[in-house]
Amino acid sequence: MRLLQMKMVSSLEKCFYSDAVESKKEKNEFFMFKNERLSFQVMFRAVDPDVMVMRDCRVSLGGALKKYAKIRLVGNVLNMFPSRAKNAGGELITEEPGAYPDILRPLVYPKSVMIPGNQTHALWIDIELPEDFPAGEYDIRVNMYPEGKRHTVSGKVTVANALLPKQKLIHTEWFYTDCIANYYHTPAFSEKHWKYIENFMKTAVRNGVNMILTPLFTPELDTYIGGERLTTQLVDIERTGENTYAFGFEKLERWIALALKCGVEYFEMPHMFTQWGATGAPKIIVKVNGKKKKYFGWKTDAVGEEYTAFLGQFIPAVIDLFKKHGLDDKLFFHVSDEPGPSMLEQYKKCSAIVEKYVGGRPVIDALSHIEFYSMGVVKKPVPYTPCIQDFLDAGVPGLWAYYCGSGRDGVSSRDLTMPLRRTRVLGVQLYKYDIEGFLHWGYNFYNSMQSHSVLDPHGNPDGGFFTPSGDCFVVYPGADGTALESLRLNALREAMDDIRALALYEEKFGKEKALELVGDIDFKTYPQNDEYLIGLRETIVKAFL
Repeated sequence: MRLLQMKMVSSLEKCFYSDAVESKKEKNEFFMFKNERLSFQVMFRAVDPDVMVMRDCRVSLGGALKKYAKIRLVGNVLNMFPSRAKNAGGELITEEPGAYPDILRPLVYPKSVMIPGNQTHALWIDIELPEDFPAGEYDIRVNMYPEGKRHTVSGKVTVANALLPKQKLIHTEWFYTDCIANYYHTPAFSEKHWKYIENFMKTAVRNGVNMILTPLFTPELDTYIGGERLTTQLVDIERTGENTYAFGFEKLERWIALALKCGVEYFEMPHMFTQWGATGAPKIIVKVNGKKKKYFGWKTDAVGEEYTAFLGQFIPAVIDLFKKHGLDDKLFFHVSDEPGPSMLEQYKKCSAIVEKYVGGRPVIDALSHIEFYSMGVVKKPVPYTPCIQDFLDAGVPGLWAYYCGSGRDGVSSRDLTMPLRRTRVLGVQLYKYDIEGFLHWGYNFYNSMQSHSVLDPHGNPDGGFFTPSGDCFVVYPGADGTALESLRLNALREAMDDIRALALYEEKFGKEKALELVGDIDFKTYPQNDEYLIGLRETIVKAFL
Protein backbone atom coordinates (compact mmCIF):
# COMPACT_ATOMS: atom_id res chain seq x y z
CA MET A 1 0.00 0.00 0.00
CA ARG A 2 1.28 3.44 -0.91
CA LEU A 3 1.68 5.53 2.23
CA LEU A 4 3.80 8.37 0.96
CA GLN A 5 4.10 10.67 -2.04
CA MET A 6 7.69 11.40 -3.01
CA LYS A 7 9.16 13.43 -5.84
CA MET A 8 12.71 14.42 -6.75
CA VAL A 9 12.85 18.16 -7.53
CA SER A 10 15.54 20.74 -8.21
CA SER A 11 17.49 22.80 -5.69
CA LEU A 12 15.57 25.89 -6.84
CA GLU A 13 12.22 24.73 -5.46
CA LYS A 14 10.73 26.02 -2.23
CA CYS A 15 8.39 23.31 -0.95
CA PHE A 16 5.83 24.93 1.33
CA TYR A 17 3.96 22.71 3.78
CA SER A 18 0.68 23.40 1.90
CA ASP A 19 2.06 22.59 -1.57
CA ALA A 20 0.65 19.59 -3.40
CA VAL A 21 3.36 17.24 -4.59
CA GLU A 22 1.77 17.36 -8.04
CA SER A 23 2.36 21.13 -8.19
CA LYS A 24 6.14 20.77 -8.47
CA LYS A 25 8.06 19.78 -11.57
CA GLU A 26 9.97 16.54 -11.27
CA LYS A 27 13.72 16.75 -11.74
CA ASN A 28 15.65 13.47 -11.69
CA GLU A 29 18.41 14.00 -14.24
CA PHE A 30 21.41 16.05 -13.18
CA PHE A 31 24.73 17.19 -14.65
CA MET A 32 27.82 18.25 -12.72
CA PHE A 33 31.54 18.94 -12.85
CA LYS A 34 33.82 16.87 -10.67
CA ASN A 35 34.69 19.62 -8.19
CA GLU A 36 31.29 21.15 -7.52
CA ARG A 37 28.53 20.38 -5.04
CA LEU A 38 25.38 19.09 -6.72
CA SER A 39 22.19 19.68 -4.75
CA PHE A 40 18.61 18.55 -5.22
CA GLN A 41 15.55 17.90 -3.07
CA VAL A 42 13.07 15.13 -2.43
CA MET A 43 9.68 16.43 -1.38
CA PHE A 44 7.36 14.11 0.50
CA ARG A 45 3.81 14.06 1.88
CA ALA A 46 1.72 11.45 3.71
CA VAL A 47 -1.05 10.09 1.47
CA ASP A 48 -3.61 9.23 4.16
CA PRO A 49 -5.41 12.49 5.10
CA ASP A 50 -6.28 11.02 8.51
CA VAL A 51 -2.64 10.46 9.49
CA MET A 52 -1.55 12.79 12.29
CA VAL A 53 2.11 11.82 12.15
CA MET A 54 4.19 8.91 10.87
CA ARG A 55 6.92 8.26 13.41
CA ASP A 56 10.48 7.10 12.85
CA CYS A 57 10.35 6.93 9.07
CA ARG A 58 13.78 5.65 8.14
CA VAL A 59 15.67 7.43 5.35
CA SER A 60 18.53 5.97 3.33
CA LEU A 61 20.50 6.48 0.14
CA GLY A 62 21.21 3.99 -2.61
CA GLY A 63 22.96 3.81 -5.96
CA ALA A 64 26.52 4.30 -7.11
CA LEU A 65 26.85 7.77 -5.57
CA LYS A 66 25.40 7.07 -2.11
CA LYS A 67 28.87 7.18 -0.56
CA TYR A 68 29.29 10.79 -1.69
CA ALA A 69 25.83 12.05 -0.73
CA LYS A 70 24.58 13.76 2.42
CA ILE A 71 20.98 14.26 3.58
CA ARG A 72 19.57 17.23 5.49
CA LEU A 73 16.02 18.25 6.31
CA VAL A 74 14.55 21.50 4.97
CA GLY A 75 12.97 23.26 7.94
CA ASN A 76 10.43 26.07 8.01
CA VAL A 77 10.92 29.43 9.69
CA LEU A 78 8.34 32.01 10.67
CA ASN A 79 8.25 34.92 8.23
CA MET A 80 6.13 37.80 9.53
CA PHE A 81 7.65 40.47 7.26
CA PRO A 82 7.71 39.04 3.72
CA SER A 83 8.23 42.27 1.79
CA ARG A 84 7.86 46.01 1.54
CA ALA A 85 4.85 45.83 -0.73
CA LYS A 86 5.21 49.34 -2.11
CA ASN A 87 8.66 48.81 -3.58
CA ALA A 88 9.26 45.08 -3.50
CA GLY A 89 9.50 44.83 -7.27
CA GLY A 90 10.07 41.71 -9.33
CA GLU A 91 8.59 38.32 -8.72
CA LEU A 92 7.59 37.11 -5.25
CA ILE A 93 6.21 33.74 -4.20
CA THR A 94 3.70 35.40 -1.91
CA GLU A 95 3.41 38.47 0.27
CA GLU A 96 1.57 36.59 3.01
CA PRO A 97 3.22 35.93 6.38
CA GLY A 98 3.60 32.34 7.45
CA ALA A 99 5.98 29.39 7.60
CA TYR A 100 8.62 29.47 4.86
CA PRO A 101 11.11 26.71 3.95
CA ASP A 102 14.69 27.88 4.46
CA ILE A 103 16.86 26.35 7.18
CA LEU A 104 18.83 23.18 6.39
CA ARG A 105 19.06 21.00 9.48
CA PRO A 106 20.73 17.69 10.19
CA LEU A 107 18.18 14.94 10.61
CA VAL A 108 16.70 15.31 14.09
CA TYR A 109 16.55 11.55 14.58
CA PRO A 110 19.36 9.23 13.45
CA LYS A 111 18.65 8.26 9.85
CA SER A 112 14.92 8.95 10.17
CA VAL A 113 12.29 11.67 10.02
CA MET A 114 8.83 12.28 11.43
CA ILE A 115 6.17 12.79 8.78
CA PRO A 116 3.28 15.01 9.88
CA GLY A 117 -0.02 14.49 8.14
CA ASN A 118 -1.41 16.99 5.63
CA GLN A 119 1.95 18.70 5.23
CA THR A 120 4.60 18.70 2.52
CA HIS A 121 8.26 18.72 3.52
CA ALA A 122 11.57 18.11 1.74
CA LEU A 123 14.91 16.42 2.14
CA TRP A 124 17.98 18.26 0.84
CA ILE A 125 20.66 16.09 -0.76
CA ASP A 126 24.20 17.19 -1.58
CA ILE A 127 26.62 15.17 -3.70
CA GLU A 128 30.34 15.99 -3.53
CA LEU A 129 32.88 13.95 -5.45
CA PRO A 130 36.67 13.71 -5.27
CA GLU A 131 38.37 15.52 -8.13
CA ASP A 132 39.75 12.28 -9.55
CA PHE A 133 36.30 10.70 -9.75
CA PRO A 134 35.74 9.04 -13.14
CA ALA A 135 33.45 10.83 -15.54
CA GLY A 136 30.29 9.01 -16.56
CA GLU A 137 26.66 8.35 -15.67
CA TYR A 138 25.70 7.23 -12.17
CA ASP A 139 22.49 6.54 -10.31
CA ILE A 140 21.35 7.89 -6.98
CA ARG A 141 18.34 6.70 -4.98
CA VAL A 142 16.56 8.12 -1.97
CA ASN A 143 14.56 5.64 0.09
CA MET A 144 11.97 6.34 2.80
CA TYR A 145 10.33 3.62 4.91
CA PRO A 146 6.99 4.76 6.36
CA GLU A 147 5.76 2.00 8.65
CA GLY A 148 8.61 -0.15 7.34
CA LYS A 149 7.43 -0.07 3.71
CA ARG A 150 10.00 1.19 1.22
CA HIS A 151 9.22 4.09 -1.08
CA THR A 152 11.95 5.15 -3.54
CA VAL A 153 12.75 7.91 -5.99
CA SER A 154 15.67 7.56 -8.37
CA GLY A 155 17.85 9.95 -10.33
CA LYS A 156 20.71 9.92 -12.79
CA VAL A 157 23.82 12.06 -12.42
CA THR A 158 26.15 12.71 -15.35
CA VAL A 159 29.67 13.73 -14.31
CA ALA A 160 31.69 15.68 -16.87
CA ASN A 161 35.39 15.07 -17.39
CA ALA A 162 36.32 18.64 -16.37
CA LEU A 163 36.90 20.82 -13.32
CA LEU A 164 35.48 24.23 -12.61
CA PRO A 165 38.18 26.93 -12.49
CA LYS A 166 39.00 28.71 -9.27
CA GLN A 167 36.54 31.42 -8.28
CA LYS A 168 37.82 34.83 -9.36
CA LEU A 169 34.95 36.93 -8.06
CA ILE A 170 35.76 38.50 -4.70
CA HIS A 171 32.78 37.79 -2.47
CA THR A 172 32.20 39.20 1.01
CA GLU A 173 29.22 38.67 3.30
CA TRP A 174 29.75 40.83 6.37
CA PHE A 175 30.81 38.57 9.22
CA TYR A 176 29.83 39.66 12.74
CA THR A 177 31.86 38.11 15.55
CA ASP A 178 29.79 39.99 18.14
CA CYS A 179 26.59 38.29 16.97
CA ILE A 180 28.20 34.88 17.45
CA ALA A 181 29.35 35.80 20.96
CA ASN A 182 25.95 37.24 21.86
CA TYR A 183 23.95 34.26 20.63
CA TYR A 184 26.07 31.70 22.43
CA HIS A 185 26.59 33.84 25.55
CA THR A 186 30.34 33.45 25.36
CA PRO A 187 32.97 36.13 26.06
CA ALA A 188 34.46 37.76 22.99
CA PHE A 189 37.55 35.88 21.77
CA SER A 190 37.30 33.23 24.44
CA GLU A 191 38.39 29.78 23.28
CA LYS A 192 34.77 28.77 22.71
CA HIS A 193 34.19 31.95 20.71
CA TRP A 194 37.22 31.25 18.53
CA LYS A 195 35.91 27.74 17.85
CA TYR A 196 32.51 29.05 16.82
CA ILE A 197 34.10 31.74 14.66
CA GLU A 198 35.98 28.98 12.87
CA ASN A 199 32.76 27.02 12.31
CA PHE A 200 30.97 30.03 10.83
CA MET A 201 33.99 30.98 8.73
CA LYS A 202 34.32 27.49 7.26
CA THR A 203 30.68 27.52 6.23
CA ALA A 204 31.10 30.92 4.58
CA VAL A 205 34.11 29.77 2.54
CA ARG A 206 32.41 26.51 1.64
CA ASN A 207 29.70 28.57 -0.01
CA GLY A 208 31.84 30.92 -2.10
CA VAL A 209 32.78 33.65 0.38
CA ASN A 210 36.49 34.42 0.00
CA MET A 211 36.85 37.80 1.76
CA ILE A 212 36.30 38.30 5.48
CA LEU A 213 35.34 41.43 7.40
CA THR A 214 38.13 41.66 9.97
CA PRO A 215 37.31 43.45 13.26
CA LEU A 216 40.52 45.36 13.88
CA PHE A 217 38.14 47.29 16.15
CA THR A 218 34.41 46.78 16.72
CA PRO A 219 32.69 47.48 13.38
CA GLU A 220 30.32 50.44 13.79
CA LEU A 221 27.88 49.06 11.24
CA ASP A 222 24.15 49.22 12.00
CA THR A 223 24.61 50.88 15.37
CA TYR A 224 22.32 53.69 16.51
CA ILE A 225 23.94 57.08 17.03
CA GLY A 226 25.42 57.12 20.51
CA GLY A 227 25.06 53.36 20.90
CA GLU A 228 27.55 50.55 20.73
CA ARG A 229 27.79 46.86 19.96
CA LEU A 230 29.62 44.22 21.97
CA THR A 231 33.34 44.97 21.87
CA THR A 232 35.12 42.66 19.43
CA GLN A 233 38.49 44.31 18.85
CA LEU A 234 41.37 42.25 17.53
CA VAL A 235 44.11 44.87 17.98
CA ASP A 236 45.32 45.84 21.43
CA ILE A 237 46.05 49.57 21.52
CA GLU A 238 47.95 51.58 24.12
CA ARG A 239 48.40 55.34 24.25
CA THR A 240 52.12 55.93 24.86
CA GLY A 241 52.19 59.72 24.66
CA GLU A 242 50.46 62.68 23.17
CA ASN A 243 48.97 61.36 19.91
CA THR A 244 51.27 58.33 19.93
CA TYR A 245 50.22 54.69 20.18
CA ALA A 246 51.59 51.15 20.42
CA PHE A 247 49.80 48.14 18.94
CA GLY A 248 49.53 44.50 19.97
CA PHE A 249 48.66 42.04 17.22
CA GLU A 250 48.40 38.69 18.98
CA LYS A 251 44.66 38.24 18.35
CA LEU A 252 44.92 39.62 14.81
CA GLU A 253 47.72 37.15 14.07
CA ARG A 254 45.45 34.34 15.27
CA TRP A 255 42.59 35.67 13.12
CA ILE A 256 44.80 35.73 10.01
CA ALA A 257 46.01 32.18 10.62
CA LEU A 258 42.46 30.94 11.17
CA ALA A 259 41.12 32.69 8.08
CA LEU A 260 43.86 31.23 5.88
CA LYS A 261 43.21 27.79 7.37
CA CYS A 262 39.53 28.12 6.44
CA GLY A 263 40.38 29.19 2.88
CA VAL A 264 39.87 32.97 3.07
CA GLU A 265 41.89 34.86 0.45
CA TYR A 266 41.10 38.54 1.06
CA PHE A 267 40.80 40.65 4.19
CA GLU A 268 38.32 43.50 4.52
CA MET A 269 39.17 46.19 7.04
CA PRO A 270 36.30 47.76 9.03
CA HIS A 271 35.01 51.24 8.23
CA MET A 272 37.29 53.90 9.65
CA PHE A 273 34.40 56.34 10.22
CA THR A 274 30.80 56.11 11.39
CA GLN A 275 27.74 55.54 9.22
CA TRP A 276 25.22 58.27 8.41
CA GLY A 277 27.59 61.17 7.98
CA ALA A 278 31.13 59.99 8.75
CA THR A 279 31.22 62.57 11.54
CA GLY A 280 32.67 60.31 14.25
CA ALA A 281 34.92 57.35 14.85
CA PRO A 282 34.10 53.71 15.57
CA LYS A 283 34.28 52.53 19.16
CA ILE A 284 37.98 51.91 19.78
CA ILE A 285 39.27 50.66 23.11
CA VAL A 286 42.66 52.07 24.15
CA LYS A 287 44.76 51.43 27.25
CA VAL A 288 45.54 54.77 28.87
CA ASN A 289 47.68 54.92 32.02
CA GLY A 290 47.28 51.17 32.47
CA LYS A 291 43.47 51.10 32.12
CA LYS A 292 41.39 50.19 29.08
CA LYS A 293 38.72 52.68 28.12
CA LYS A 294 36.53 53.68 25.18
CA TYR A 295 38.83 56.30 23.73
CA PHE A 296 37.36 57.00 20.28
CA GLY A 297 33.69 56.88 19.36
CA TRP A 298 30.64 58.84 18.26
CA LYS A 299 31.84 62.04 19.94
CA THR A 300 35.24 61.94 18.25
CA ASP A 301 35.84 64.59 15.60
CA ALA A 302 36.33 62.41 12.53
CA VAL A 303 38.77 64.79 10.88
CA GLY A 304 40.27 66.23 14.05
CA GLU A 305 43.97 66.17 14.82
CA GLU A 306 43.81 63.40 17.41
CA TYR A 307 41.93 60.79 15.36
CA THR A 308 43.84 61.69 12.20
CA ALA A 309 47.11 61.14 14.08
CA PHE A 310 45.83 57.79 15.33
CA LEU A 311 44.90 56.57 11.84
CA GLY A 312 48.28 57.76 10.57
CA GLN A 313 49.94 55.24 12.88
CA PHE A 314 47.27 52.52 12.99
CA ILE A 315 46.72 51.90 9.27
CA PRO A 316 50.45 51.61 8.36
CA ALA A 317 51.03 49.29 11.34
CA VAL A 318 48.20 47.01 10.22
CA ILE A 319 49.48 46.98 6.64
CA ASP A 320 52.98 46.10 7.87
CA LEU A 321 51.57 43.12 9.77
CA PHE A 322 49.76 41.78 6.71
CA LYS A 323 52.87 42.45 4.65
CA LYS A 324 54.80 40.19 7.01
CA HIS A 325 52.43 37.40 6.00
CA GLY A 326 52.65 38.23 2.29
CA LEU A 327 49.05 39.47 2.30
CA ASP A 328 49.40 43.22 1.92
CA ASP A 329 48.01 42.97 -1.64
CA LYS A 330 44.91 41.19 -0.32
CA LEU A 331 43.61 44.11 1.75
CA PHE A 332 40.52 46.23 1.15
CA PHE A 333 39.63 49.33 3.16
CA HIS A 334 36.44 51.27 3.90
CA VAL A 335 35.72 54.89 4.78
CA SER A 336 32.01 55.01 5.66
CA ASP A 337 29.06 52.86 4.60
CA GLU A 338 26.42 54.05 2.11
CA PRO A 339 27.18 57.79 2.06
CA GLY A 340 24.46 60.04 0.68
CA PRO A 341 24.77 63.30 -1.28
CA SER A 342 24.47 65.45 1.84
CA MET A 343 27.68 63.99 3.26
CA LEU A 344 29.78 64.29 0.11
CA GLU A 345 32.11 66.98 1.48
CA GLN A 346 32.60 65.28 4.86
CA TYR A 347 33.16 61.93 3.18
CA LYS A 348 35.71 63.54 0.87
CA LYS A 349 37.72 64.77 3.87
CA CYS A 350 37.60 61.37 5.56
CA SER A 351 38.48 59.56 2.35
CA ALA A 352 41.56 61.75 1.89
CA ILE A 353 42.81 60.68 5.33
CA VAL A 354 42.42 56.98 4.56
CA GLU A 355 43.85 57.27 1.04
CA LYS A 356 46.93 58.98 2.46
CA TYR A 357 47.93 55.89 4.42
CA VAL A 358 46.72 52.85 2.45
CA GLY A 359 49.44 53.09 -0.18
CA GLY A 360 47.17 52.80 -3.18
CA ARG A 361 45.36 49.72 -1.89
CA PRO A 362 41.68 49.55 -2.81
CA VAL A 363 39.20 51.59 -0.81
CA ILE A 364 35.65 50.39 -1.43
CA ASP A 365 32.30 51.67 -0.18
CA ALA A 366 28.68 50.87 -0.93
CA LEU A 367 27.12 53.69 -2.96
CA SER A 368 23.89 54.66 -4.67
CA HIS A 369 25.08 57.96 -6.15
CA ILE A 370 27.42 58.21 -9.15
CA GLU A 371 28.66 61.66 -8.00
CA PHE A 372 31.02 60.05 -5.49
CA TYR A 373 32.79 58.34 -8.39
CA SER A 374 32.49 61.03 -11.08
CA MET A 375 34.01 63.61 -8.71
CA GLY A 376 36.90 61.28 -7.90
CA VAL A 377 35.97 60.89 -4.23
CA VAL A 378 35.57 57.09 -4.47
CA LYS A 379 37.88 55.41 -6.96
CA LYS A 380 36.47 51.90 -6.48
CA PRO A 381 32.73 52.19 -5.91
CA VAL A 382 30.40 49.36 -4.90
CA PRO A 383 27.07 50.44 -6.40
CA TYR A 384 23.64 49.27 -5.29
CA THR A 385 22.33 47.04 -8.08
CA PRO A 386 19.16 49.10 -8.73
CA CYS A 387 21.53 52.02 -9.48
CA ILE A 388 24.40 50.11 -11.09
CA GLN A 389 23.56 51.06 -14.69
CA ASP A 390 24.88 54.59 -14.09
CA PHE A 391 28.24 53.10 -13.10
CA LEU A 392 28.25 50.67 -16.03
CA ASP A 393 27.56 53.54 -18.41
CA ALA A 394 30.48 55.45 -16.86
CA GLY A 395 32.80 52.53 -17.67
CA VAL A 396 34.06 52.11 -14.11
CA PRO A 397 36.98 49.65 -14.23
CA GLY A 398 36.98 46.72 -11.80
CA LEU A 399 33.40 47.44 -10.78
CA TRP A 400 31.85 45.84 -7.71
CA ALA A 401 28.17 45.46 -6.77
CA TYR A 402 25.96 45.04 -3.73
CA TYR A 403 22.30 44.71 -2.88
CA CYS A 404 20.22 44.89 0.28
CA GLY A 405 16.66 45.28 1.43
CA SER A 406 13.63 44.49 -0.63
CA GLY A 407 15.01 43.88 -4.10
CA ARG A 408 13.90 47.21 -5.46
CA ASP A 409 13.17 47.42 -9.19
CA GLY A 410 13.16 43.65 -9.54
CA VAL A 411 16.88 43.09 -8.86
CA SER A 412 18.22 39.84 -7.46
CA SER A 413 17.83 39.47 -3.71
CA ARG A 414 17.74 36.87 -0.96
CA ASP A 415 14.46 37.58 0.80
CA LEU A 416 12.53 34.55 2.01
CA THR A 417 9.50 35.47 -0.08
CA MET A 418 11.46 35.41 -3.34
CA PRO A 419 11.90 32.35 -5.55
CA LEU A 420 15.40 30.92 -5.34
CA ARG A 421 15.99 31.63 -9.04
CA ARG A 422 15.83 35.34 -8.19
CA THR A 423 18.67 34.80 -5.72
CA ARG A 424 20.74 32.56 -7.97
CA VAL A 425 20.45 34.67 -11.14
CA LEU A 426 22.89 37.12 -9.55
CA GLY A 427 25.79 34.94 -10.70
CA VAL A 428 24.88 35.17 -14.38
CA GLN A 429 24.40 38.92 -14.03
CA LEU A 430 27.78 39.41 -12.38
CA TYR A 431 29.43 37.34 -15.11
CA LYS A 432 27.79 39.24 -17.98
CA TYR A 433 29.01 42.61 -16.71
CA ASP A 434 32.50 41.46 -15.62
CA ILE A 435 31.86 42.46 -12.02
CA GLU A 436 34.99 42.09 -9.89
CA GLY A 437 33.44 41.74 -6.44
CA PHE A 438 30.13 41.35 -4.64
CA LEU A 439 29.27 42.62 -1.16
CA HIS A 440 26.34 42.02 1.15
CA TRP A 441 25.92 43.41 4.65
CA GLY A 442 24.44 40.34 6.36
CA TYR A 443 26.11 36.94 6.67
CA ASN A 444 25.03 36.62 10.31
CA PHE A 445 23.44 39.82 11.60
CA TYR A 446 21.34 38.72 14.58
CA ASN A 447 20.48 42.15 16.02
CA SER A 448 17.51 44.46 15.67
CA MET A 449 17.62 47.57 13.51
CA GLN A 450 20.64 49.69 14.47
CA SER A 451 21.51 47.07 17.10
CA HIS A 452 19.18 48.37 19.77
CA SER A 453 18.84 44.78 20.98
CA VAL A 454 20.02 41.23 20.39
CA LEU A 455 17.49 38.84 18.80
CA ASP A 456 17.07 35.12 18.29
CA PRO A 457 17.41 34.79 14.51
CA HIS A 458 15.36 31.58 14.43
CA GLY A 459 12.27 33.60 15.38
CA ASN A 460 13.30 36.93 13.89
CA PRO A 461 14.55 36.51 10.32
CA ASP A 462 13.48 40.13 9.75
CA GLY A 463 15.62 41.66 12.52
CA GLY A 464 12.55 42.69 14.49
CA PHE A 465 10.71 44.06 11.41
CA PHE A 466 13.90 45.86 10.38
CA THR A 467 14.00 44.53 6.83
CA PRO A 468 12.14 41.84 4.86
CA SER A 469 12.91 38.38 6.20
CA GLY A 470 16.13 36.95 4.83
CA ASP A 471 18.14 40.12 4.34
CA CYS A 472 19.83 40.04 7.76
CA PHE A 473 21.57 36.69 7.44
CA VAL A 474 22.05 33.56 5.34
CA VAL A 475 23.12 31.20 8.13
CA TYR A 476 21.35 30.21 11.33
CA PRO A 477 23.27 29.50 14.54
CA GLY A 478 23.12 25.80 15.38
CA ALA A 479 22.88 24.48 18.92
CA ASP A 480 26.45 23.14 18.78
CA GLY A 481 28.11 26.34 17.58
CA THR A 482 27.94 25.50 13.89
CA ALA A 483 26.43 27.66 11.17
CA LEU A 484 23.36 26.02 9.63
CA GLU A 485 23.01 26.77 5.94
CA SER A 486 19.86 28.12 4.33
CA LEU A 487 18.24 27.50 0.97
CA ARG A 488 19.22 31.07 0.10
CA LEU A 489 22.90 30.52 0.92
CA ASN A 490 22.92 27.49 -1.35
CA ALA A 491 21.35 29.49 -4.15
CA LEU A 492 24.17 32.02 -3.73
CA ARG A 493 26.74 29.22 -3.78
CA GLU A 494 25.21 27.91 -7.00
CA ALA A 495 25.39 31.47 -8.37
CA MET A 496 29.13 31.53 -7.66
CA ASP A 497 29.49 28.17 -9.43
CA ASP A 498 27.50 29.48 -12.40
CA ILE A 499 30.15 32.18 -12.83
CA ARG A 500 32.89 29.56 -12.70
CA ALA A 501 31.05 27.38 -15.21
CA LEU A 502 30.62 30.29 -17.61
CA ALA A 503 34.31 31.13 -17.22
CA LEU A 504 35.19 27.53 -18.15
CA TYR A 505 32.90 27.70 -21.17
CA GLU A 506 34.51 30.99 -22.15
CA GLU A 507 37.97 29.40 -22.01
CA LYS A 508 36.87 26.83 -24.59
CA PHE A 509 34.48 28.77 -26.82
CA GLY A 510 35.15 32.47 -26.18
CA LYS A 511 33.32 35.25 -24.40
CA GLU A 512 30.92 35.92 -27.26
CA LYS A 513 29.59 32.35 -27.20
CA ALA A 514 29.30 32.45 -23.42
CA LEU A 515 27.27 35.65 -23.60
CA GLU A 516 25.00 34.02 -26.19
CA LEU A 517 24.16 31.42 -23.57
CA VAL A 518 23.46 34.11 -20.99
CA GLY A 519 21.10 35.92 -23.34
CA ASP A 520 19.41 39.29 -23.06
CA ILE A 521 19.35 39.95 -19.32
CA ASP A 522 20.47 42.77 -17.07
CA PHE A 523 20.40 43.48 -13.33
CA LYS A 524 16.67 44.23 -13.37
CA THR A 525 15.31 41.71 -15.87
CA TYR A 526 15.84 38.00 -16.30
CA PRO A 527 13.77 34.96 -17.41
CA GLN A 528 11.33 34.24 -14.59
CA ASN A 529 11.51 30.47 -14.74
CA ASP A 530 13.81 27.87 -13.24
CA GLU A 531 14.52 26.29 -16.61
CA TYR A 532 16.66 29.25 -17.67
CA LEU A 533 19.32 28.67 -14.99
CA ILE A 534 19.02 24.89 -15.00
CA GLY A 535 19.23 24.72 -18.78
CA LEU A 536 22.18 27.11 -18.89
CA ARG A 537 24.23 24.94 -16.54
CA GLU A 538 23.30 21.72 -18.28
CA THR A 539 24.32 23.17 -21.64
CA ILE A 540 27.71 24.10 -20.22
CA VAL A 541 28.30 20.70 -18.61
CA LYS A 542 27.26 18.85 -21.76
CA ALA A 543 29.88 20.81 -23.69
CA PHE A 544 32.52 18.94 -21.65
CA LEU A 545 31.14 15.41 -21.85
